[in-house]
Amino acid sequence: MKIEFVVKSFEELSAIELYRILKLRNEIFIVEQNCVYQDIDDKDLKCYHLMGLVDGNLAGYTRIVPPGLTYGDASIGRVVIGSEYRGLGLGKQLMEHSVKGCKDILGESTIRISAQLYLLKFYNSLGFKEVGESYDEDGIPHIEMVLN
Repeated sequence: MKIEFVVKSFEELSAIELYRILKLRNEIFIVEQNCVYQDIDDKDLKCYHLMGLVDGNLAGYTRIVPPGLTYGDASIGRVVIGSEYRGLGLGKQLMEHSVKGCKDILGESTIRISAQLYLLKFYNSLGFKEVGESYDEDGIPHIEMVLN
């Protein structure tokens, strides 16, 4: 299995890449998690898009968010692994590349995320620490987390 990580600004994405990203986000966040929300929120236009490709297929994705767009700090959002690629360790690699992207592209070392609560231990394993109490976001329990 060949894994490649590619990061692009919105303007650099091809129409096919954008279609695959939005399709994956829709499959997981809206259909699989049964969560009706506005995924396309105009933030994509100002973000960087990290694609995890396995044999050329989109297996995972994150959105690298500049400071001031969601939080005062840089952020990583829309973290997703396609259902057929789970259990292969791609999530950890995807997040490690995303953290590196925040540092290399944005020059930011503090990263703040809104994590689904059931993934708390996963994000803790990457160095993220909880901030505050859990909260409901679109019907799913979340918690704010920070990596310094």
